Amino acid sequence: MKKVLLIEDDTILRENTAELLELSDYQVFTAPNGKRGVQLALEQQPDVVVCDIMMPEMDGYAVLEALSQNEVTRTIPFIFLSAKTERQDVRKGMELGADDYLTKPFEEIELIGAIESRIAKMAILRDLDEESKTDAPGKEQVSNLNELKNFIYDNGMDFEYALGDAIYREGDNSNTVYLVLTGVVKTHKLDEQGKELITGIHRPDDFFGLTNFTRNIPYPEYATAMEDTRCAGVNKTILKEVLQHNPDLVMELMQLMSESLTEAREQLLQMAYGSVRKKTANTLLRFADKLQSNYKGPIHILRSDLAGVAGMATETLIRTLSSFKKEGLIDICDRDIRVLDVEGLRNMN
Repeated sequence: MKKVLLIEDDTILRENTAELLELSDYQVFTAPNGKRGVQLALEQQPDVVVCDIMMPEMDGYAVLEALSQNEVTRTIPFIFLSAKTERQDVRKGMELGADDYLTKPFEEIELIGAIESRIAKMAILRDLDEESKTDAPGKEQVSNLNELKNFIYDNGMDFEYALGDAIYREGDNSNTVYLVLTGVVKTHKLDEQGKELITGIHRPDDFFGLTNFTRNIPYPEYATAMEDTRCAGVNKTILKEVLQHNPDLVMELMQLMSESLTEAREQLLQMAYGSVRKKTANTLLRFADKLQSNYKGPIHILRSDLAGVAGMATETLIRTLSSFKKEGLIDICDRDIRVLDVEGLRNMN
């Protein structure tokens, strides 16, 4: 029977949650404050810790820090349970090393799902540790990006998304790295007014969701399916293990990420200094390059997505597209845009 340590100062919530977990076949230990929680963690070495943030004697952040610094408890999965929902609170918990963050009130399925996924993660880590000791398949050579894609396809989980489905949201725990199998995915951020900026377009064979491998920080942006999409996802810890045993692969991945940063810089410069016509032209060419192997086929894309990449209002983009059509640079039919004059768009001022 798996052991759960529940640290919560609210007596009713603590007792009700403990009963819920016991009915789900967990052995539950409870603590009314952080100081007692740390003592119980050392004594019982639970499989997972569920901990409130605002508590007497020691708050949840201090509990996590104390457990992280002890050799016996530092690898125990840690889930924050709190009414604090501000982004800075979530980010602080994740940067300290928390594995997940649930807000009150929570659903039973949310809590059980979070606990089960953390326990499964620890099982994977133990398997990887054993494989590394015995030179088992976990240490197989994955020497280039094509082999890494095959590895993720064979060992990752399969996910399917419909048009507009969120794959992850800014602030979500960044446990998974994704490979697009079919479809198209956009990564994007929202400013304070809700205006969208698309930071990346990912087509089949592209990676996304790559975040810091040394700290458990949240995703810094959103990822959304731009059409019906299928992805393979692999736990970041597993990918880190593969990279540690394959230095040539690390160099290829660094090159890929460097190219992505260069592309992002060019996008920022274009947004800052390019004219509306030039930004629109470059955005069309960028989508054409991402979504097809040549410029002959139609681009099936929402105008709002084009505007999100170009960094302009949708209405402004639509007016510019209309002028491009009149000049014979593109053709428009409903949502489809066909590039007619590639050089004309490239040389746009």
